[in-house]
Amino acid sequence: MAAPTNGKKPAPEEEHPRKAFGLAAHDSSGLLSPFPFSRRNNGGTDVTIKILYCGICHSDLHSIKNGWKNAIYPIVAGHEIVGEIIEVGSNVKNFKLGDKVGVGFLVESCRSCPSCTTGFENYCPGMIMTYNSVHPKDGTMTYGGYSDMIVVDQDFVVHIPESLPLDKAAPLLCAGITVYAPMKYHGLNTPGKHLGVVGLGGLGHVAVKFGKAFGLKVTVISSSPNKEKDAIQRLGADAFLVSSNAEQMKVAMCSMDGIIDTVSGTHSIPPLLALLKPNGKMILVGAPEKPLEVPAFSLIFGGKTLVGSPIGGIKDTQEMIDFAGKHNVTADIELISADYVNKAMERLAKADVKYRFVIDIAKTLKSDI
Repeated sequence: MAAPTNGKKPAPEEEHPRKAFGLAAHDSSGLLSPFPFSRRNNGGTDVTIKILYCGICHSDLHSIKNGWKNAIYPIVAGHEIVGEIIEVGSNVKNFKLGDKVGVGFLVESCRSCPSCTTGFENYCPGMIMTYNSVHPKDGTMTYGGYSDMIVVDQDFVVHIPESLPLDKAAPLLCAGITVYAPMKYHGLNTPGKHLGVVGLGGLGHVAVKFGKAFGLKVTVISSSPNKEKDAIQRLGADAFLVSSNAEQMKVAMCSMDGIIDTVSGTHSIPPLLALLKPNGKMILVGAPEKPLEVPAFSLIFGGKTLVGSPIGGIKDTQEMIDFAGKHNVTADIELISADYVNKAMERLAKADVKYRFVIDIAKTLKSDI
């Protein structure tokens, strides 16, 4: 996921001398290169995290190439961060040195709006993204997880269950919560319901796993027939539809209680809405760069609902990761070295990954890379 920046100018970098190192894009080519920079000092409510792993989200690719026209260069991307706490502030109550923790899409919010006070910081108009925002604490630019360390307020950090392998847990901090939260709030976590998952990529494969953990019947809908074996045999989906197969789509009409649409490219919405039962819901969690066309009658007939959803609040993120730990839900990953990240971005643009790249930060991100 990505959202607009908060529109403020960063303070001069030299005012904040704490040294850090990462990989940054400096223009819309998206090419990532070594980048020394600084973080703020650890405050009373902050924790400093040594980053161990960071997943590569598709929105990172959009961001470094300025796909949403909101980039503030240089950008150190990455908001699927797992690491170990190496410093705690004097007022930190919930974490201690050595804790394994995660940081997702946001690192601050206004704390006072109706969204914040009800646990939905992800809807706060003043939320601060993990990268490509200006942090109100000190005016520094936020830089993400393609780096060796990060300083985050304790209220925007989650504990990682001991049962989860850290590398495979990292993508859950964005991909996981992005599908978990709307499934929860739109009633798609009730055993026996039928869920359609559009797209079998980084988000889609996790949606299948959460769907099965919730006890749902899960059908994957994809434009790629060659993904059927993976969907059913590897991930446990109950059925598979080829979206371009008119006969398959016709047979499945009006059969699904809800659909999670994870596709980030432009695609046709009406044929997918036709798969919903009356009063069914289709939830957009992918973020295409171009507007989608939705004829009114595809919603009106059947009383269907089309909604969008971005990530989730911190309480829901902790709930999601705890649920994942209990039910052994992890991402299928390709673990890569930091010097492979540009090649990984090229492959991601072609959907050539099963199903999430994760950078081994601690072992491979070196200042002489």
